[in-house]
Amino acid sequence: MTIRIRTARVGTILTAGALLLLSVGRAAAQPLPPPDPRGAASFVLENDSLKLAGKATDRWYTSGVRLGWSSAEGWLPEPLAWVDNGLAGLLGPANARWRFDLGQNFFTPDDKRRRNPDPRDRPYAGILYGTIGLDRRTWNTLDRFEAQLGVIGPASLARDTQIFVHRIIDDPRPQGWGRQLRNEPVFNLNAERIWRVPVAATDFGDVDVLPAAGAQVGTVRVAASAGARVRFGQGLERDFGAPRIRPTIADAPAPVGEGFGWYLFAGIGGYAVARDIFLDGNTWRDSRSVDRKPLVADFEAGAAVFWGNTRLSYTQVWRTKEFDNQGRTFSFGAVSLAVSF
Repeated sequence: MTIRIRTARVGTILTAGALLLLSVGRAAAQPLPPPDPRGAASFVLENDSLKLAGKATDRWYTSGVRLGWSSAEGWLPEPLAWVDNGLAGLLGPANARWRFDLGQNFFTPDDKRRRNPDPRDRPYAGILYGTIGLDRRTWNTLDRFEAQLGVIGPASLARDTQIFVHRIIDDPRPQGWGRQLRNEPVFNLNAERIWRVPVAATDFGDVDVLPAAGAQVGTVRVAASAGARVRFGQGLERDFGAPRIRPTIADAPAPVGEGFGWYLFAGIGGYAVARDIFLDGNTWRDSRSVDRKPLVADFEAGAAVFWGNTRLSYTQVWRTKEFDNQGRTFSFGAVSLAVSF
C-alpha cells in the first residue's frame, strides 16, 4: 500500500492558504447590497479543442463539464445557516446563498493510440463529483466555501464519455483507458475570497481589479492559489468575474441584477500544489503517476456579456507545465452560461 500525501508539504500549503483567506480580517462595517431574490442555473464547459487560434488538441486536461444551481440570497437550509452564522462572526455579515454542482472532468496522455501509455506522460484519469457550497457576498467581496464528494477511476464514466464523444465526431478511439487510475472515492474542501476593487470610470466603460486567494485540501487536490483579473466594460458590479472549473484563478457565481452589460478581461494566477491525484496517482493503491510540478501558473483572457437575466462568457486559458515530462505549456477554452430566475 502506498500513501502519496506528503504531510510536511500539506501543512505548508494549508497554512499559506489559511493566511491568505483570513489575513484580511473583518471588513470595515458598511451596508450590504440588496439581497438577490432569484436563484440561478449555470453551465460551464472547458475543453482543449476550444481555441480562438491554433490547432485543436486532445491531451492532458482535455475536458470538464459542470451543471449548477444556486438559491436566492437569504435562503439557507439549517446546517448551512449555522455555518453562515459562524462565518459572520469571523468575516462579518454578508448576503448568503447555497448551491449545488454536478460535474465530470477527464485527463489523457498526448498519444492515445497506445494501449500501454507512455509512463512518463499524464495518466488516463477521470472524476465524477458533486459539490455543496456556500457563497457570501458584500459590495466588494465574495467568499466561497464548498465540500466536494466524488469518485475517480472507471466509476467516473470518463472513459465512456470520451469514447462516445469521439464516436460522434468521428475521431479515433482512445486506446489506453484500460490503464486509467483505479476506482477511489474522493473528497475535497475548497475555499476562496474574491475582492472587487474599482479603479477608473470612463465614458466607454469602467475598470476594476479582482484579486483572489484560495486554498484546497482533500484527497483530490491540496494547494494554495492567488491571482487577479483586470476588467473593462459596463455593468461590472453585476458579478465577480467569469466562472471556471477548479483549479482556477477564481470561480465566480451567476450575476445579480437585470439589464445589458459587457466586459473584457485578462488575468494571471499561480498555484502551489502539494498533491494532485490526477498526477500523483491513487491515494491508497499503486497506480500510474508522474512527477508533479510544485508551482503552476495560469494566464487567461476573455469576454462576458449580460442581457436581461442571462450571462454568457468565454475564457481562453494558457497553463504552464504541470509535470516534469510534459512537452509544452497548453491551452484550453471555457464557455459558461448562467440564467437567473
